[in-house]
Amino acid sequence: MSLSQILTPSIQKAIQALFDVTVDKIEFQATRKEFEGDITMVIFPLLKVIKSSPAELGNKIGNYLVENVSEVARFNVVSGFLNIVIADSYYLNFFNEIKDNNKFGYVTPNPEDKAIMVEYSSPNTNKPLHLGHVRNNLLGYSVAEIIKASGKKVYKTQIINDRGIHICKSMLAWEKFGKGETPQSSDLKGDKLVGKYYVEFDKAYKAEINQLIETGKTEEEAKKQAPIIIEAQDMLKKWEAGDEEVMALWKKMNQWVYDGFAVTYTNLGVNFDKYYYESNTYLLGKDVVQVGLDKGVFEKDPDGSVWIDLTDEGLDRKIVLRSDGTAVYMTQDIGTAIQRVKDMPDVGGMVYTVGNEQDHHFKVLFLILKKLGFDWSSTLYHLSYGMVDLPSGKMKSREGTVVDADDLMQNMTDTAKKISEDLGKLESYSDEEKAKLYKTIGLGALKYYILKIDPKKRILFNPEESVDFAGNTGPFIQYTYARIQSIIRKADFDFSSKTTIEELHEKEKELLKQIELFPEVLQNAAQNHSPALIANYTYDLVKEYNSFYQSVHILGEVDLTKKIFRVQLSQKVAEVIKNAFTLLGIEVPDRM
Repeated sequence: MSLSQILTPSIQKAIQALFDVTVDKIEFQATRKEFEGDITMVIFPLLKVIKSSPAELGNKIGNYLVENVSEVARFNVVSGFLNIVIADSYYLNFFNEIKDNNKFGYVTPNPEDKAIMVEYSSPNTNKPLHLGHVRNNLLGYSVAEIIKASGKKVYKTQIINDRGIHICKSMLAWEKFGKGETPQSSDLKGDKLVGKYYVEFDKAYKAEINQLIETGKTEEEAKKQAPIIIEAQDMLKKWEAGDEEVMALWKKMNQWVYDGFAVTYTNLGVNFDKYYYESNTYLLGKDVVQVGLDKGVFEKDPDGSVWIDLTDEGLDRKIVLRSDGTAVYMTQDIGTAIQRVKDMPDVGGMVYTVGNEQDHHFKVLFLILKKLGFDWSSTLYHLSYGMVDLPSGKMKSREGTVVDADDLMQNMTDTAKKISEDLGKLESYSDEEKAKLYKTIGLGALKYYILKIDPKKRILFNPEESVDFAGNTGPFIQYTYARIQSIIRKADFDFSSKTTIEELHEKEKELLKQIELFPEVLQNAAQNHSPALIANYTYDLVKEYNSFYQSVHILGEVDLTKKIFRVQLSQKVAEVIKNAFTLLGIEVPDRM
């Protein structure tokens, strides 16, 4: 139970006893650093119902709390704020309660509750994963882990975009220019090999466009009449007709890509419980259109196309079925959402991790599902995130100027290696230990740099800056964790017993206050779908620990009782760091 939960009924009782007034809500905030106090009650809202000055009101409530509430030691009133000092005994009792709970803050899911499905990654099979996919995967995976730790059952999923003209472009270019090249013969990951031919198609297409323009065609005419694009369109028609040769090539090249993706996902540390494929889902939703027509949710135009009119909701008319009877992406997404609930009936909500350029699409999708009468539609959420930019500018897949995810991870590992070697603290490490540590630091830097920023904000990613061992970075936090492990290894005495100290050093108390916030931060992060709250909480905890480390003796403390408590407290901080970083998908090293 948090401090605010403990104090609220006591303050309500005080107001009732002192002023014969009933209040439903008490407003709290963190005490400002320049004043003594552990939590602050805001007095101003009470002045609407109690005729008094802020100082008099604060002093009366403060005196009542000191006399009647064991947790309150003393208080001070500044303007309209009652700063409450909590007794050391409260924090010591709290510590003894959580000391042996190695999952402090985590909530065990109730099997009776509905599950949440989190969708992320959802790549195209015509190219490898790039920096934008990295943000998507890290966000989706972390949000899934946070929601799970907050007490919900979670399914992680993705829908792989494995059909369409963009896939046919890679297939056709491989047929024309590939000379039978395979991932084995080229020593290239399958996704990279297929991506290479997507770029080759674009080069050939541009060359043909330029040739046609030279013969007098307009650019628009040239784009439509270029032989290679006509061939790709023909291949798509053959795929949709189930042509055996095209299907065999499609299956072969897609498998190359899936094998490549699997390596990237493993290196990135993300996973999935269920996969959906657009080749299986693209016809889903067509049957729902008739249901929508029967309910009056959809309307049919004279040409046979089917629409939904959302102008009353401030949106526009949206097509859900073309006049030739083919589905659009919206129809497919409607059908896929419904199918997922059929596949897993305990799903009660979904989180879609998709970039903010799709904001409008998801507003429409959720509204359509609501109008169709699906009660779970109210728990759908679009985890909309900003793009990732590099100092060199935007990325373009067709031109091959994307930052490849595998190359990025390797670059981060190499950067961590260079910085670690410059610091020169790894003399006793074997080559294998060094390689593992460089990867842990490099990926930790990458993940933390991306996840510490609010998902809605655009990111300018700077690899060198992210691997800094000082400031709000992953390596800085990992280093503090490793420092605590060193203290625990050097503690040559039994520190497992319950603490018996009676007074806290100011820095110990500040550290316990920060630890106590973790369960609330975790719940807020789950509700707001924001790993940034976990990341920045962990940084604040580490700053508080380093201040404690600089201010008190730990292993050098002569009083054994204090020494035991400080090692226990250090151990708990390390545990919270590790648990918080696990939610971000980041490993922590025992030595650095």
